Amino acid sequence: MNLQFLSQFMSPEELGIKKTYYFMAGLPRSGSTLLSSILNQNPKFYSGPSSPVLSTMFSVENHLQNDELFHGYPKPQQAHLIISSIISMFYSDIEQQVIIDKNRAWTARVPYIEGYIGQKAKIICPVRDIEEILTSMITMIRRNPYREGNPRINFIDEQLVKLNIPINDDTRCEYIAGPDGILGQSINAIVEGINQGFFDRFHFVEYQDLVNKPKQTLKKLYEFLEEEPYEHTFDNIVNHNRENDMTTYGLNDMHEVRPELKSTSADPIAVLSPYVLDKCKGMDIWRQTPYTQGISNIPKYITTKTNQIKIVAPEENTNA
Repeated sequence: MNLQFLSQFMSPEELGIKKTYYFMAGLPRSGSTLLSSILNQNPKFYSGPSSPVLSTMFSVENHLQNDELFHGYPKPQQAHLIISSIISMFYSDIEQQVIIDKNRAWTARVPYIEGYIGQKAKIICPVRDIEEILTSMITMIRRNPYREGNPRINFIDEQLVKLNIPINDDTRCEYIAGPDGILGQSINAIVEGINQGFFDRFHFVEYQDLVNKPKQTLKKLYEFLEEEPYEHTFDNIVNHNRENDMTTYGLNDMHEVRPELKSTSADPIAVLSPYVLDKCKGMDIWRQTPYTQGISNIPKYITTKTNQIKIVAPEENTNA
């Protein structure tokens, strides 16, 4: 059988080539889009924008659990097959053998990977100093003021308006890092995974390491994934999977990636108030040893409750 010939007409699954799935979660504004753009230089890899795979799996499972017709004539094996097939169906158009699915809630939903997808979870977690994340968010909001004709205001201010909260940089930071904000949800998802005993499934990629020590950082990542190393370049980086940021987030450059690997972020002291800077202390739970210590103490902003973790949170990430 000539697989090279047949590959023009058949999917990898139809050819009997099983795809490998890895996952990306972590924190917003910590370089996940940058990292994906670099990994996509490897012709074996596909790392796209945030996907609805996890939320779809969750929704189908929840629907069947609460459907009276399913309980009237249950077919649990077929239900398992349906949910298990969601990720392969979603990526059926992708030729690459290795898929990295991105969703910030994966760290809180490891059993979905190991129970439905049927492999040990390996989750890449880009992380960054909390004050740098908030600085990047506030700077991005400032450079994207609302203008007439825009489809929406930025998603942070939109929520503050709905909650009748005055809009200023401090309230923006409180919402972003709070239990319903993009940063708060992401930290909660990491904490939930740690509490469930899945810390060994996470590989944390520090933003500053990615920017300043990219070769060493990628080497460690490939070792975690147990994949053959690839010689990446860092001077012509392109995001080939750009989302419509204005329509989705009300921010034009939410996922912009610069060609050159460098950080241009402002100093947090020049952007954030002393009040916010003080609140950021102790929130870097992934750096604490042992990692389960201090979880109950970190949230000056965040209340860690499993039922507050949402499956899909807005995405981020540039090299700013």
